Amino acid sequence: MVYKIAFSIYLYLIVSSQLVLFGQDSNYQRSVVKWNLQQCLDYADKHNFALNSLRLNKETAAQSLVLSKSAVLPGVTGTMVQSVTNSNNTNPVVGGLQSEASFTSNYGISSSFTLYNGGYLKDDIRQKTLLAQSANLNILQQGNDNTLFITQAYLNILLAKENIIYEKDLLNTSDSELNLGRQQFNAGSIAKVSLIELEAQKATDKYNLVTAENLQRQNILNLKQLLLLPSNLAFDIAVPDTLIANAVFPSLDTVIQVASENRPEIKNSELNRQISTLDLVKAQTGYLPLISIGASLASGYSDNQSVNYTKQLDNNFYQQIGLTLSIPIFSKAVNSTNVEKAKIGIRQADITLLNTKTVLSQLIEQAYINVLNAQAQYDASLEQLQFTRESYRIAREELKAGAVNLVDLLVQKNLYIQSLQSYISAKYSSVLYIRIYNFYYGIPVHL
Repeated sequence: MVYKIAFSIYLYLIVSSQLVLFGQDSNYQRSVVKWNLQQCLDYADKHNFALNSLRLNKETAAQSLVLSKSAVLPGVTGTMVQSVTNSNNTNPVVGGLQSEASFTSNYGISSSFTLYNGGYLKDDIRQKTLLAQSANLNILQQGNDNTLFITQAYLNILLAKENIIYEKDLLNTSDSELNLGRQQFNAGSIAKVSLIELEAQKATDKYNLVTAENLQRQNILNLKQLLLLPSNLAFDIAVPDTLIANAVFPSLDTVIQVASENRPEIKNSELNRQISTLDLVKAQTGYLPLISIGASLASGYSDNQSVNYTKQLDNNFYQQIGLTLSIPIFSKAVNSTNVEKAKIGIRQADITLLNTKTVLSQLIEQAYINVLNAQAQYDASLEQLQFTRESYRIAREELKAGAVNLVDLLVQKNLYIQSLQSYISAKYSSVLYIRIYNFYYGIPVHL
């Protein structure tokens, strides 16, 4: 409930600070909330369900560590017992049995302290410390995953926006070509079928624009859902001034080495291996003796005695101190089973660590290949775009002069559209893959 209230207040502050209301009646116009990539990442860091759940796990691990450290302290217990006993007693005056109730009080305080348990408590503190560190690494790992998901969703929107720009430009061009075609048709320079082809091309470009706009809306919705933003919030992203699609990046071996030393999933797997080792150490203490010391103070009072309350407490006051040695003789296979299970846990942790390292190196290698391919495609598509754009420009000029037929113009236009789409796709693929690869190297994502 507290989280929901805080979440609602936070959203209200965001919306109220970025929405502009117009008019005095119930009709108003909302301005669009625009966030850059860093704002999206910051918001997700505070409100992502998985992250907040892992933060609670971290708090739980911290409390477990507090409890483990407190286990080495002596325990102190105080007791107070007030009781009424009803019994049949012999009446010395009239004889026979007489029902009689008596009131008694007992007071005591006791303490116990473990002197030796094979190092179990010390190892438990070490293990709980590692578990607290592991909980923090889980948060970092989830944060890294969120960063990549949000970055990809953000770039998908930028890709759609750039597609819209080019689709609008193509539609404007088609409109100009159609107007020119109508003039030529009226002048008898082209046939009716050619004019229809120009109209069909304009309709196609208009359809492509609508498709691009729909894709942008869908991509914005995907990002909103990823950020857990309310559906009624008018949301969009800020378009950066420039996007670097070509960059120098480190070698594959360098990135793998740096990632293996610093990535939270690797550190977490290594910690889990140490935690499993401590499980074995703790299990082996089951074979060792336990030495503890205990002490107690106690006194009591009963109303069936003629001595007064204070004197009885003094007379009944006693002190006790003792040393206890517990030696395990037969545990019904509990200790041996715990040891074997701990050994299995260590082997499982070794497999998990090896798998984590292998998967990470494969992901980095794939990211490296993606960067190489994307940059090569980007360079090639840029060169192709320059040639097809120029060819299309020349064909349009020739059409105006009547030196080229309509079929040749549409062929050049389709080649230009294909190369344009290839260029935009390669550009944003390169932007994304470079940032993913550098992110494994430890460079924060930014546009």
